[in-house]
Amino acid sequence: MGMQRLLLIVALALVNRPLHIYGNLLVEIVLQRLRRHGGSLLFLYTVTLLVPAGSTYLLKPTTFFGPCKSAVIVTNIGLDGTDRSYWILFNGVKNLTVKGECKVAPTALTFQSCNNLRVKNLRFKDSQQMHVSFSQCANVDVSSVTISAPGSSPNTDGVHVSGSINVMISNSIIRTGDDCLSIVGGSRAVTATNIVCGPGHGISIGSLGANGAEDTVSDILVDTARLEGTTNGVRIKTWQGGKGYARNITFKNIVMDNVKNPIIIDQNYCDSTKPCSEKKSAVAISGVTYKNVRGTSATDVAVDLDCSRTVPCRGIVLQDINLVTANGVSSKSVCHNINLSKNGNFVP
Repeated sequence: MGMQRLLLIVALALVNRPLHIYGNLLVEIVLQRLRRHGGSLLFLYTVTLLVPAGSTYLLKPTTFFGPCKSAVIVTNIGLDGTDRSYWILFNGVKNLTVKGECKVAPTALTFQSCNNLRVKNLRFKDSQQMHVSFSQCANVDVSSVTISAPGSSPNTDGVHVSGSINVMISNSIIRTGDDCLSIVGGSRAVTATNIVCGPGHGISIGSLGANGAEDTVSDILVDTARLEGTTNGVRIKTWQGGKGYARNITFKNIVMDNVKNPIIIDQNYCDSTKPCSEKKSAVAISGVTYKNVRGTSATDVAVDLDCSRTVPCRGIVLQDINLVTANGVSSKSVCHNINLSKNGNFVP
């Protein structure tokens, strides 16, 4: 009976009818068929894979491979499982929309080599590693995502963008134990708007250039964000000895609430138990603008720009900055090896 229903579904898809797959038994049949054929079940028209709200569907580690001839919509995802590198991986799927809820996911929900991707109205809680990862994707729209994990949980980045272009992240609340948003090598044209972050490590570009790697990041805009009690605010971090660049980056309309390092560039980043020796090469940082950044710093130093002696930061602009300590007194700024200009009001 189950296979007859599956054949009926495929027939409906092939005769120009939109398709909605629902119910636990039917979903299991379809996913078994997908796994058996390497995720290549063919639909010519729009397919919606729906797990009904209020139901629990236990899914083994699964990879959905594209490309698909039709748009694919996956709704009402609920994840619960054991430790894995990936639990659900979408690989090479075009015109994909994912929406619903993810609870107690063991690791990241990963999108790899996807194009025209829509991720919306998702809630994640207590991932053991990164919550949502985009790798080698293009034309991505992420909206209304809520992510939560304890502030003490390591490596639980909220949204991680790697090697992706034309990514929009908006109207999201991210509270984790690591970077709320991390943008790393190969990423270009990434925009984040209306983001609430904290606890966590803030919004980070990098790290870049680890182990002498050549990394590039460009055309990044963070506009309208609130950071609450994070260990960093808006940060660029690169390793000594790396190559490449981080350029054309703008942080504007940012509110800091008791943030330890509100504005920080660390071109001597060293996440190691051993001291990192000074290197001649570095990832070049240029064309970075901080505009209308205000609020309170949990430390005396609110602006810390520590650049390389051999590859100094260039074209750094601070405009209309107003950062004071939590008790209301003026904070400090520390700058090394940097070509810096200040416009408008500036505190500190």
